[in-house]
Amino acid sequence: MITYGREVSFALQAAEELAGEGINAEVIDLRSLVPMDEEAILNSVGRTKRAVIVHQAVRRGGLGAEISCLINEQLFGELSSPVVRVTGPNTPIPYAAELEAKFVVDAADIAEGIRQAVK
Repeated sequence: MITYGREVSFALQAAEELAGEGINAEVIDLRSLVPMDEEAILNSVGRTKRAVIVHQAVRRGGLGAEISCLINEQLFGELSSPVVRVTGPNTPIPYAAELEAKFVVDAADIAEGIRQAVK
Protein backbone atom coordinates (compact mmCIF):
# COMPACT_ATOMS: atom_id res chain seq x y z
CA MET A 1 0.00 0.00 0.00
CA ILE A 2 1.18 3.45 -0.84
CA THR A 3 -0.39 6.20 1.24
CA TYR A 4 0.19 9.35 3.27
CA GLY A 5 -1.31 11.45 6.04
CA ARG A 6 -4.36 10.25 7.95
CA GLU A 7 -4.70 7.14 5.82
CA VAL A 8 -1.44 5.65 7.13
CA SER A 9 -3.10 4.55 10.37
CA PHE A 10 -6.01 3.00 8.45
CA ALA A 11 -3.57 1.24 6.13
CA LEU A 12 -1.71 -0.23 9.10
CA GLN A 13 -5.04 -1.42 10.58
CA ALA A 14 -5.94 -3.03 7.26
CA ALA A 15 -2.52 -4.71 7.03
CA GLU A 16 -3.00 -6.15 10.52
CA GLU A 17 -6.47 -7.44 9.62
CA LEU A 18 -5.20 -9.00 6.40
CA ALA A 19 -2.30 -10.69 8.17
CA GLY A 20 -4.93 -12.79 9.95
CA GLU A 21 -6.10 -13.93 6.51
CA GLY A 22 -2.57 -14.84 5.42
CA ILE A 23 -2.11 -11.73 3.26
CA ASN A 24 1.14 -9.85 3.88
CA ALA A 25 0.68 -6.16 3.04
CA GLU A 26 3.52 -3.68 3.08
CA VAL A 27 2.72 -0.03 3.88
CA ILE A 28 4.71 2.85 2.39
CA ASP A 29 4.16 6.11 4.27
CA LEU A 30 4.90 8.97 1.87
CA ARG A 31 6.04 11.55 4.40
CA SER A 32 6.66 14.05 1.63
CA LEU A 33 4.75 14.43 -1.61
CA VAL A 34 7.23 16.86 -3.15
CA PRO A 35 9.73 15.41 -3.46
CA MET A 36 8.06 11.99 -3.50
CA ASP A 37 10.10 8.90 -2.69
CA GLU A 38 9.69 7.28 -6.11
CA GLU A 39 12.53 4.87 -5.41
CA ALA A 40 10.73 3.41 -2.35
CA ILE A 41 7.51 3.06 -4.36
CA LEU A 42 9.18 1.35 -7.31
CA ASN A 43 11.29 -0.93 -5.08
CA SER A 44 8.24 -2.10 -3.13
CA VAL A 45 6.04 -2.63 -6.16
CA GLY A 46 8.91 -4.28 -8.04
CA ARG A 47 9.31 -6.73 -5.16
CA THR A 48 5.61 -7.44 -4.49
CA LYS A 49 4.38 -7.09 -8.11
CA ARG A 50 1.23 -5.33 -6.80
CA ALA A 51 0.21 -1.81 -5.79
CA VAL A 52 -2.71 -0.40 -3.84
CA ILE A 53 -2.72 3.38 -3.59
CA VAL A 54 -4.77 4.94 -0.78
CA HIS A 55 -5.72 8.58 -0.36
CA GLN A 56 -8.60 10.71 0.91
CA ALA A 57 -8.93 12.84 -2.21
CA VAL A 58 -11.32 12.08 -5.02
CA ARG A 59 -10.30 9.37 -7.46
CA ARG A 60 -10.27 11.53 -10.59
CA GLY A 61 -7.20 13.70 -10.93
CA GLY A 62 -5.84 12.81 -7.49
CA LEU A 63 -2.28 12.02 -6.44
CA GLY A 64 -3.12 8.32 -6.72
CA ALA A 65 -3.47 8.71 -10.49
CA GLU A 66 0.04 10.20 -10.66
CA ILE A 67 1.50 7.39 -8.57
CA SER A 68 -0.35 4.82 -10.67
CA CYS A 69 1.06 6.41 -13.82
CA LEU A 70 4.60 6.25 -12.38
CA ILE A 71 4.18 2.56 -11.56
CA ASN A 72 2.69 1.71 -14.95
CA GLU A 73 5.38 3.63 -16.85
CA GLN A 74 8.23 1.97 -14.95
CA LEU A 75 6.94 -1.51 -14.05
CA PHE A 76 4.02 -2.36 -16.36
CA GLY A 77 5.35 -5.73 -17.55
CA GLU A 78 6.23 -6.81 -14.02
CA LEU A 79 2.82 -6.34 -12.36
CA SER A 80 0.78 -9.38 -11.30
CA SER A 81 -2.44 -7.34 -11.26
CA PRO A 82 -3.59 -3.83 -12.18
CA VAL A 83 -2.86 -0.99 -9.79
CA VAL A 84 -5.79 -0.52 -7.37
CA ARG A 85 -6.75 2.92 -6.05
CA VAL A 86 -8.75 3.26 -2.83
CA THR A 87 -9.99 6.84 -2.75
CA GLY A 88 -12.87 9.08 -1.89
CA PRO A 89 -15.71 9.16 -4.43
CA ASN A 90 -15.78 11.76 -7.21
CA THR A 91 -17.98 14.14 -5.25
CA PRO A 92 -17.38 17.12 -2.98
CA ILE A 93 -16.66 16.14 0.62
CA PRO A 94 -19.96 16.48 2.51
CA TYR A 95 -20.17 18.76 5.53
CA ALA A 96 -22.57 16.65 7.64
CA ALA A 97 -20.62 14.27 9.89
CA GLU A 98 -22.75 11.24 8.99
CA LEU A 99 -22.22 11.81 5.27
CA GLU A 100 -18.53 12.60 5.68
CA ALA A 101 -18.06 9.25 7.45
CA LYS A 102 -19.45 7.52 4.34
CA PHE A 103 -17.06 9.50 2.10
CA VAL A 104 -13.83 8.98 4.05
CA VAL A 105 -11.73 5.94 3.23
CA ASP A 106 -11.27 3.62 6.23
CA ALA A 107 -9.47 0.38 7.09
CA ALA A 108 -12.31 -1.78 5.74
CA ASP A 109 -12.18 -0.02 2.37
CA ILE A 110 -8.43 -0.46 2.24
CA ALA A 111 -8.60 -4.15 3.16
CA GLU A 112 -11.09 -4.70 0.34
CA GLY A 113 -8.74 -2.93 -2.08
CA ILE A 114 -5.92 -5.26 -1.05
CA ARG A 115 -8.14 -8.30 -1.50
CA GLN A 116 -8.97 -7.06 -4.99
CA ALA A 117 -5.25 -6.70 -5.81
CA VAL A 118 -4.38 -10.25 -4.71
CA LYS A 119 -7.22 -12.01 -6.55
